[in-house]
Amino acid sequence: MDFKFVFKFILESFTREKIDFAVIGGFALQFGGVTRATLDIDLLILSEDTKKTKDIMLSRGYNLLHESEDVLNFSSDDPVLGRVDFLLAHRKYAVAMLNRAQEKEILGGKFKVKVLRVEDQIGLKVQSGSNDPQRLSRDSADIESLIKENYPDLDLKLLREYFALFERKAELEAIIKRIEHA
Repeated sequence: MDFKFVFKFILESFTREKIDFAVIGGFALQFGGVTRATLDIDLLILSEDTKKTKDIMLSRGYNLLHESEDVLNFSSDDPVLGRVDFLLAHRKYAVAMLNRAQEKEILGGKFKVKVLRVEDQIGLKVQSGSNDPQRLSRDSADIESLIKENYPDLDLKLLREYFALFERKAELEAIIKRIEHA
């Protein structure tokens, strides 16, 4: 996948269509001090922009792999275009995450895009690991790494709220205890 090519296309298209978006997933981890290889681009958009997003992606040659009220998944037969997944913000937490996202430079300063705050990246990973047991191990490792790298600056009240939503409060407290006693 040519990340620069795809980000340029998305940034230009979404700006033209006034679609607000933020980078999430593996690509966003670097802004929390965690490096992990990723093979796709994951973005958060408002659910009201679903139709415009589908039109843009399909017109560029992407295939719609899956659509639900929560996600859009696209892939292309062209390896340059790769895979792009969209999380659709329609619940209060996801909309707030998008609103709090901060503009950052990516790909060596080539582009400026909104990226979720570390707390919100953690919140999505808590949800993902809770909803998909196959992702739990990787998401839990990412969560602990993000907390460890950013601990002094984190909004622990918000993190506790995210973990409580999925009945995982004890997990967060155990991570905090390990960090404070390291």
